[in-house]
This record gives sequence, C-alpha cells and structure tokens, in this order.
Amino acid sequence: MANTASAKKAARVIARRTAVNQARRSRMRTFLRKVEEAIASGDKAAAAAAFQAAQPEIIRAAQKGVLHRNTASRKVSRLAHRIAKIGA
Repeated sequence: MANTASAKKAARVIARRTAVNQARRSRMRTFLRKVEEAIASGDKAAAAAAFQAAQPEIIRAAQKGVLHRNTASRKVSRLAHRIAKIGA
C-alpha cells in the first residue's frame, strides 16, 4: 500500500486513468463488434457504414494511448480489406 502522499496521489491518478482507458477500449471493441457482425451477415452496405463509424474510434484509441498506432492501422486495414472482399 502507498505510504507517502505522492505515492497515494499517484495511485489515485492511475486508478482514474485506468477507468478512462477501460471505457475507451470497451467503446472501441463495441464498434469493432458491430463491424464484425455486419461482415458476418454479408451485408456490404451495413459493413461499410459500421466501418465508417468504427474507424475514427480505432484511430482515437491509438491517439489516446489505448492502442499502439501500428496496431490501430493494422486493424483498420484488415477490416477495410475484408469489407472489400464481401462483394467479390
């Protein structure tokens, strides 16, 4: 357990940041799940619409430090590729 005042404050800050990051990660995963469901259904229009909503969330998660930027870029790229393959 934290003993000094600075360690106690650091513990509070970490708890606050953890809660924010969990919320951001959960929000991003919700958008990803909607895209995955649309892809699974085979509806290209719905998948594209869900992807357009999910893409800014993924990028924002990377900007806020929840994801590494390369991970976010990879996720966006793979989703776009999968959506493009639906009609083909």
